[in-house]
This record gives sequence, structure tokens and C-alpha cells, in this order.
Amino acid sequence: MSKIGKLPIDIPEGVTVEINNRKITVKGIRGTMERIIPDKMDVKLENNQIIVSIQSEAKAIRAMYGTLRALIFNMVHGVSQGWEKRLELVGTGYRAELSGKNLVLNVGFSHPVIIEPPEGISFKVEKTEINVEGVDKEIVGLISANIRMVRPPEPYKGKGIRYKGEQVRRKAGKTAKAAGSA
Repeated sequence: MSKIGKLPIDIPEGVTVEINNRKITVKGIRGTMERIIPDKMDVKLENNQIIVSIQSEAKAIRAMYGTLRALIFNMVHGVSQGWEKRLELVGTGYRAELSGKNLVLNVGFSHPVIIEPPEGISFKVEKTEINVEGVDKEIVGLISANIRMVRPPEPYKGKGIRYKGEQVRRKAGKTAKAAGSA
């Protein structure tokens, strides 16, 4: 039995949940999300809580038990409070700015890199910090990872785009290796 799967999900005020024919719909102030419920799994509403249960003890069903509960929790949290990821630019002359809804990155290439947000995602830029905000945790994480991949932090000087608070392992350069071996 999954420790996470058996925990009930509290429904905050302002969020409505509907379950119709293997489909769960969560509506809140920030938007609406839907997900298909896999076969042999049940999702019920009881006392302003969502309860996930399984009908079979098959290995594949047990493996999805906690995952489905976490996905539904992410939906409820997303439509009520939203999700955000913060990235920071480290490097001389590295800049980010908004052009309409698009994010424009100047990170040492001969051209600016333009990133268009998918529906439901918004960007905020403050000096060297980029905030990616949205309702769907998966898409917020994916867009953040794509932004980071434009110029990942390099290990010698630490320049690049990194998550806020991310620790970059630094390497010693050639001169430090040569001085240490002499």
C-alpha cells in the first residue's frame, strides 16, 4: 500500500472538483485542469476531500497509486495557488527581458534567444531573475528546463542560467592543476 496514495487531498475554498466517467476536472481561480483516471483506480469525493483507491493489487496499478494521488494534488494546488520556478542569470552581460509575452535572452550568443510561452504560462523578469509561472506543474518545470538548456551553468566560472539556489560544482582550471602537480 502506498503511503502517499492513501493520504486524502483537502479541497481548498474556491476550488470545485467534478468526477465524470474516468475523468477528473478541477476548477479554481487560476484555471481549469483535467486528467483521465486510469482503469482499476477509483477517485471519490468525501467530506470536501479527494480519496484515491485501487481495485486491484497488480504491480502496475500499485505503482500508479501514489503517482495519481500526487498528480491530482498538483492539479488542486495549481488551480488554487499556481506553480512557479525561479531561474537566475550569472555572467557578465547576460540579460533577460520581455517582448510582449515572449522571453528574450541575451546570454553571449551572436543573436538573442526568443522563448514563446505555451498557453497558461507567464514570465516575469526582474534584473537577473526569471520567474516562470503557471497552473500545470509539469509544463512549468518543462519550460524552466528548456530555458536552463539555452545556456546551462558551466563548471569553470559558473556562468549560465541556473535554478535559484542551485549549487554548481566548480572545477579547477588548467593553471590550478599545473600548479598543484609541480
